[in-house]
Amino acid sequence: MAPALSKFATRRTLAGAAAAVGTLIWILRNRSRRRTQRTRNQWPTGNDIQYVIKEEKPKTPKAQVNAVFFRRLCQLLKIGIPGVLSPEFGFVLLVATALVGRTLCDLWLIKKGTVIETSIVNMDGPLFKRHLLNLFAVVPMIAIVNNILKYGIGEMKLRLRTNITRYLLDHYLKGFTYYKMSNLDTRIANPDQLLTTDVDKFCESCTDLYSNIAKPLLDIGIYVHRLTTTLGGQTPLLILSYLVVAGTFLTHLRKPIGAMTVKEQRLEGEYRHINSRMIVNSEEIAFYGGNNREKLTVLASFYKLVTHLRQCLEFKVLMGVIDNFVGKYFATVVGFYAVSIPFFQKNHPVLSGTPDHRFKSYYTYGRMMVKLAEAIGRLVLAGRELTRLAGFTARVTEIKTVLDDLNAGKYERTMVSDYKENTIGYPGNGKIVPRDNIIHFDNVPLVTPNGDMLIKALSFEVKSGMNVLVCGPNGCGKSSMFRILGELWPTWSGTITKPPRGKLFYIPQRPYMTLGTLRDQIIYPHTKEEMKRRGKQDDDLKKFLELVQLTHLLEREGLNSEKHGWDAVADWMDVLSGGEKQRIAMARLFYHKPQFAILDECTSAVSVDVEDSMYRYCKQENITLFTVSHRRSLWKHHEYYLHMDGRGSYEFKPIEQDTIEFGS
Repeated sequence: MAPALSKFATRRTLAGAAAAVGTLIWILRNRSRRRTQRTRNQWPTGNDIQYVIKEEKPKTPKAQVNAVFFRRLCQLLKIGIPGVLSPEFGFVLLVATALVGRTLCDLWLIKKGTVIETSIVNMDGPLFKRHLLNLFAVVPMIAIVNNILKYGIGEMKLRLRTNITRYLLDHYLKGFTYYKMSNLDTRIANPDQLLTTDVDKFCESCTDLYSNIAKPLLDIGIYVHRLTTTLGGQTPLLILSYLVVAGTFLTHLRKPIGAMTVKEQRLEGEYRHINSRMIVNSEEIAFYGGNNREKLTVLASFYKLVTHLRQCLEFKVLMGVIDNFVGKYFATVVGFYAVSIPFFQKNHPVLSGTPDHRFKSYYTYGRMMVKLAEAIGRLVLAGRELTRLAGFTARVTEIKTVLDDLNAGKYERTMVSDYKENTIGYPGNGKIVPRDNIIHFDNVPLVTPNGDMLIKALSFEVKSGMNVLVCGPNGCGKSSMFRILGELWPTWSGTITKPPRGKLFYIPQRPYMTLGTLRDQIIYPHTKEEMKRRGKQDDDLKKFLELVQLTHLLEREGLNSEKHGWDAVADWMDVLSGGEKQRIAMARLFYHKPQFAILDECTSAVSVDVEDSMYRYCKQENITLFTVSHRRSLWKHHEYYLHMDGRGSYEFKPIEQDTIEFGS
């Protein structure tokens, strides 16, 4: 009867498996048949919506488990774990110690469980109670060891993320690197994705892999030693041989996972960027009524992401079937065969004694073999996480490399013109000479990062007190000159003599309002402590607000905030009107009192009388102005003008009455 039941159970299992496989095949075929129609109805196709977000496929970092991956991983781990005396390395040791303790606890539980179950089978009540109480007394310590391991892994991940994030942010926010990454270099489209999500996933994958590899390796070492001393070397050797063969086979099959991970993170960043871009430009989109067009763009990006995720899912399911078969179930078959070898050999020491002794030996060593097989299976399956880690490592290493290049003055831009054959030089070839109270351009070309030539050689000199009005059509080079002057763009050739960066101040047409208090808007980028070190008080700031006629903000914002006056906190970009933001920017200029100020249409929303008082105060405080404006009323506040015609020519002359008529 038993053999018949066994055959029936086997047939039922096979039938259930066949039904599941058939259902899956039917779903995949049906989905493939309807995919085209569903895509046409629900998603915009590539021909409908096309966009590029600084993407260059040939430069996608390769992600494979090879020597390059281990070199990149070591570079990042040196940042995350500074040295053997660092707290981070201490947590590495804590995790290793907890893993040893957990393995020893497993061995103790195997022995204790064998004794307890033997006492149950032999109906030995006193022995059962004694060992059960012993187990009850020790279990709390085992629970503590397990949670110490969890704490160590969690803290190690946090410390890795903290150190790597601080390293990347230090380089990202060093000088104008954050600007250069977005405007001068096209290798990375979404630094926010890399600095946040990718770093977090790298640290999580790294710590999980450490525990998932260290524990099986430790288990294998201990169990192989224990089994070799009792059963001989043939049994563990068979298991370890299987580990090498299966691990090599699965690692070869998993190679595409690394590249899939890199692409997945890039598409996630692209989808996030498109959504955030729509939020930033929501007003313009609303005025144009472009919600349907933006919806198509968002859906096109989401469709690319979902399509890739579905391909990843299908590949992972296929690999999961192979992983489970090779790393789990077939490993169990090999384990059963390996543990049976001593019991089917004549005159083996394990066969000596009574059947009860043989059963106890089989039970004990069999459990060890099961634990060994499980450890080998986990180690084989850890290769899957290793391949995924290779993808995150490539992503984080990519931003680290780009940051290092940008801080060293190296740029890569996909649309840059071929400048090797021209005679004006190359990016970074020009000289910048620091000197107070003068701005002197000596044969400096105005060249965009794309290599577009605006003016071949610009030369002029402005000393303190010589206010200059800059004029000309759009695209003639006004903003380009200021970006080169502010060292945002590289100088191709020539020499620029200028004050240090802290003595130049720039105010755009749409001033930036920071997150913080009303005081922070005036003293930005200083903090309250830096303001006090400069000898400034809130009364001084109030004077600046009076100059721009904004003292009412102290009462208005105080009424609508938990904090009052200068400590009022609000979303200043939304709370303040366009004209108020421009006047706040001028108050900020008065606070910093630089040698030179660049005013780029920064009073376009301010009344003429307020504008006139602000310009007179700048002259009183000896702040030399470079003004870009089309207002005729501003000509009287300047002594020189710089006119660019947009065709590569310019003129720099004193302002006279006929010049004022020309400018009007």
